[in-house]
Amino acid sequence: MTVIDISPSVMQFLLAFIVVGPLLGAVAALLPAPPGLKGRNPDQAVLRHGVTVTGAVLIAAIVLAVGFDHDHPATMQATTDISWIPALDVRIHLGIDGISLPLLVLTALLTFLCALYSYFKPPAGPSPKAFVALVLVLESGTLATFAVLDLLLFFLAFEMVLIPMYFLINRWGGDQRQAAAWKFILYTLLGSVVMLLGLLLVGLKSGTFDMVALATDNGRGLTTSVQVIAVLAIGLGLAVKTPMWPLHSWLPDAHTAAPTVGSVLLAGVLLKMGTYGFVRILLPSAPDGMRTFAPYLAAFAVVGIVYGSLACLALARTGAKGDLKRLIAYSSVGHMGFVLLGIATMTPTGVNGALFANIAHGLITGLLFFLVGAVKDRYGTADLDTLAGATGAALYGRAPRLGALLAFAAVASLGLPGLAGFWGEMLTLFGAYSPAEGLSRPAFRTFMAIGAFGTLLTAAYMLIVVRRVCMGEHALPARTTPDASAPSAPDTPQAPAAPGTPQTPATTPAPAASPTPGTLQAPPAPGAPQAPPAPQLADVQPYEAAAWTPLVALTVLAGLWPAVLLGLTDPAVQKLLSGGKS
Repeated sequence: MTVIDISPSVMQFLLAFIVVGPLLGAVAALLPAPPGLKGRNPDQAVLRHGVTVTGAVLIAAIVLAVGFDHDHPATMQATTDISWIPALDVRIHLGIDGISLPLLVLTALLTFLCALYSYFKPPAGPSPKAFVALVLVLESGTLATFAVLDLLLFFLAFEMVLIPMYFLINRWGGDQRQAAAWKFILYTLLGSVVMLLGLLLVGLKSGTFDMVALATDNGRGLTTSVQVIAVLAIGLGLAVKTPMWPLHSWLPDAHTAAPTVGSVLLAGVLLKMGTYGFVRILLPSAPDGMRTFAPYLAAFAVVGIVYGSLACLALARTGAKGDLKRLIAYSSVGHMGFVLLGIATMTPTGVNGALFANIAHGLITGLLFFLVGAVKDRYGTADLDTLAGATGAALYGRAPRLGALLAFAAVASLGLPGLAGFWGEMLTLFGAYSPAEGLSRPAFRTFMAIGAFGTLLTAAYMLIVVRRVCMGEHALPARTTPDASAPSAPDTPQAPAAPGTPQTPATTPAPAASPTPGTLQAPPAPGAPQAPPAPQLADVQPYEAAAWTPLVALTVLAGLWPAVLLGLTDPAVQKLLSGGKS
């Protein structure tokens, strides 16, 4: 069934435009603008160009999804197959199925929302021309990763995103941005070198680099030893990008230093490339090798789930000086652990759960980074102790809509039933309860129990964040002394006031240290005269609502109607796991 009947040639053009269009837009962004399009502000003109290009790509992706044959989601559609390097049998082979289509639409949506957000709030840094061009190159590489069906083209697209993200962090990031950018590029490049060797091994030993042919062959053309080596090499490269514990250490630094748009794209899109590679390449092409490493992959996954949650709890506790962006980054390590656990089960239930969790994480964590960026812009910091150190910081009282959205995203991230985060984690745990034939059921049930414990830890740290940031914290009661008129600070003596003269409360700061509007201050002690209420913060702005509303709506839609996504992925997953047989 197709919503609108679109001819195959138009579908081919749409997919090609989705992949190549952002690249052409990036080139155009660097060229001088035509006289009629310069406007009064050249910077705004190039940012508007970014919105236009990403908007056109999003429209093309939506039309492609509307024209997709939903009755046959396991069949590759909108395919283009052209010989590129005959000597190596490398082909420009594009196509989408029920696995890649949701990721394609998610990438186009998030990139458009980031461009729209940046138009109204450009990131502080060098010329917007370079910023827009880098975002468009990043979008093109990510979309190509999900659309290409040739191993070498997959590698080229996979690597294409590294340089744009490096510069986005290095030039438009915050503190420690250079160190974070170098750590990001070194980790991912080293992983990619090993992955390339594995891809070449698979292609040369099987006689083809075509992913569809490899999936249909289902590893029959590769010996078990070759499959084991290939899974080890390719899996290491994919695990760095995912990121899997203990190869994750680049992620918190990158997220903390990256601008808001960079964090949204990194969490919402780039992390999905690694898990997509596991599903698209390793599961169908090297099933025996995957079966060998599946228990180890599952073990690393559940360690990542618990480790990420414990790291978040440590950052969320009072006095830890934890950065809210860093906390959300560590939460991604835990959430992607569920995705890897689902893949390791090698069952339709687990893999469908992994794919669902992929999309849910992109929506929810993308929204979280947007919101944390907005909080940081308003307060000038993302430090949790600073944000939660006074009742005046409570978002519910000072920016109620922003506080409500942050609470919504937090409960969606912890897997509240009825929202998108619930289904992926639940299906993943169901898959671990009954893994594929040949895998140890007791071991995977142990992994399931550990993963379920991780969901409790996730709920704990997310609720702590909501309580501290959205509700604020009350200071401990002031220490009682025999003399109520004694000064509150021994090193700041005060002269006693004359009888009948109003006295300044002990907890009120001296005039020299009085806060400016928007600066946080400690609450008065119990029983002391109340200070004037803290000034209101700017609540959700129209451009912010425009950028965030689609993510909220899709989070609710996927939670209430999961069949929309599972109806696409399940037939394609069944076909991949059965060796290309529908």
